Amino acid sequence: MENTETLIKELAARREERLSSRRSAMMLGGAALAGLALSRVANAQSTTIGDPDILNFALNLEYLEAQFYTLATAGVTIDKYSTPVSVTGGGGTAGSVTLKPNFAPVQFSTTVLQDYANETAMEERNHVSFLSTALGASAVAMPNIDLYNSFNALAMAAGLGSSFDPFANETNFLLGAFIFEDVGVTAYNGAAPLLSSKTYLQAAAGILAVEAYHAGSIRTRIYAAGTAAQSASQKIAAARASLSAAAVTPAPSMPDDIGVGMEASGAATIVDADSNAITFSRSTAQVLSIVYGGSKPGVFFPGGLNGTIK
Repeated sequence: MENTETLIKELAARREERLSSRRSAMMLGGAALAGLALSRVANAQSTTIGDPDILNFALNLEYLEAQFYTLATAGVTIDKYSTPVSVTGGGGTAGSVTLKPNFAPVQFSTTVLQDYANETAMEERNHVSFLSTALGASAVAMPNIDLYNSFNALAMAAGLGSSFDPFANETNFLLGAFIFEDVGVTAYNGAAPLLSSKTYLQAAAGILAVEAYHAGSIRTRIYAAGTAAQSASQKIAAARASLSAAAVTPAPSMPDDIGVGMEASGAATIVDADSNAITFSRSTAQVLSIVYGGSKPGVFFPGGLNGTIK
């Protein structure tokens, strides 16, 4: 009789082949991104990767999320917030945030959604502060972040039109947040086995859980928003799956992403997980391919991430 460890390994090895039929819809529009990811993204500049490198990789992503939510809710960057959050890491020079001309924060009309957005912005700022403090002098400064051209490029690639402003209205805000949250969950899940310190692993697991709360809330609200928002989420998921696959050799046969919608059985697809109900895991190369929009720095990080993994 096989022991539990062997069984778990076998299930993990087979789960991509056992994906449910609901996943097939995610291939729609994915081919549009083929030209954006021509080669695999390097995991790092160095062959030696330690816990600080992995945490700094996460810190780059937290800078992105914290800036997005704080700008959406308060209209300022995190270093200009009423309770400023440092973006210089251990003392480096921080990059800038590119915004559309005449930028304005989201004009929320739904109190519950505004409350959620404010809470999420606070928690993402706390993630930045926590990781920066944990890393101390090793913490990287915020790289250049683009929250304008990035969304336009991904919107065109995903088949959502030539431009997309995530701050224009509540639905756009949900879709913009949808892009980040699922990537954050899969990034932390992928990084967990790479951490050697149990203390860091526990902290990363705690952040992953919060990111999963965020993702679940966003996906639930997209589902409630109706078929148009659901369809847009499916195109975004297909785009992410295509970019993620392009960073793997050989490319996987099935996508690692599920948009929000409904299965033929009548069940919702609010949870982004495989056929074993296990959330997807992405390597640093796969995450970079999504946030770069391909194999080279670009989209959300036009100059690349700071740190070893970039």
